[in-house]
Amino acid sequence: MDFEQSLSIRAAWLAYVGGHTQEQIAERLGVSRIKAQRLIASATQSGLIKFFVEGVPAECMALEDQLMRAFNLKRCVVVPATQDDLENAESAIPALAVAAARHLTRVLDTGDVRTIGVGHGRTLAAMVERLPASSRPDIRFVSLLGSLTRRSSANPFDVIAKLAERTSGECYFMPVPFLADSHADAQVLRAQRGVQHVLELVRQCQLCVVGIGELGPDTQLQRTHSVTPSELAALRRAGAVGELAGCFVASDGKPVKCEMNERAVGASLDDLRGRNVLAVAGGTYKAMAIRAVLKTGLISELIIDETTAQKCLHDQSDRSREALAPLKSTNAI
Repeated sequence: MDFEQSLSIRAAWLAYVGGHTQEQIAERLGVSRIKAQRLIASATQSGLIKFFVEGVPAECMALEDQLMRAFNLKRCVVVPATQDDLENAESAIPALAVAAARHLTRVLDTGDVRTIGVGHGRTLAAMVERLPASSRPDIRFVSLLGSLTRRSSANPFDVIAKLAERTSGECYFMPVPFLADSHADAQVLRAQRGVQHVLELVRQCQLCVVGIGELGPDTQLQRTHSVTPSELAALRRAGAVGELAGCFVASDGKPVKCEMNERAVGASLDDLRGRNVLAVAGGTYKAMAIRAVLKTGLISELIIDETTAQKCLHDQSDRSREALAPLKSTNAI
């Protein structure tokens, strides 16, 4: 891919995903407004614009290769950043949702995947909104975690129900809380026949699509009342920085020793191990959580935005240098 085509694709992304005007695109790319118009027209005439924008700029492709090597991924998609992404980390969601919908559409079109596990979160919900309607009554969508939350905006059942509606497929959800009140309650809930049936379906999943939760001061998990302030504080004290399918992990990717991990009702990390797991996540505020989840070794595919990808790789390099520093001192002695 030459520089002109890379620029053309970036202009198309800014126009059709970022929602920018030609004047804004020209300023962003450092070209004239007429040049921006020609770049978008070129992308259209080249067949790069269909329902989705096909292709990624060369800069993003380089980041994809680096992420695949750093975290042993089979596949990675880095979506181009817009000016809004630099000013508002959460503005990456629409672009991530488009890329994820495009990927899932291709998966469904192959006809090879019949059972898909689904996590929760705003990005996955946005993905479903951008998924074109199709007729795949043979597809089963399975919730990976308890579907009952304290606020409906975090309800995983909404995601798989809408997926089933868009594809005419079937959906299976766990009619239990995201977190039980105690470890004993969680054991009782997991033993329920209906929950056992869904967990068995999870083990049959050929693909699992997950979001990644972060545990910062304004975490979505607390805003949706999936966890209480006291639970969040306990998780932080235990060293948790990220969440994957209801499991809270530390910066090294290992589950933290905290009662919340014992109270989670849903698929375990072992249930995901060895499967094709696609994570869709972005926003620089999530970089630490994304890196931690990638270190679990469970993620095989990743869709992430350009700015966050750069931060994940930069922070990874910093940590690697810190780890090597004592060795260098020892060798010097």
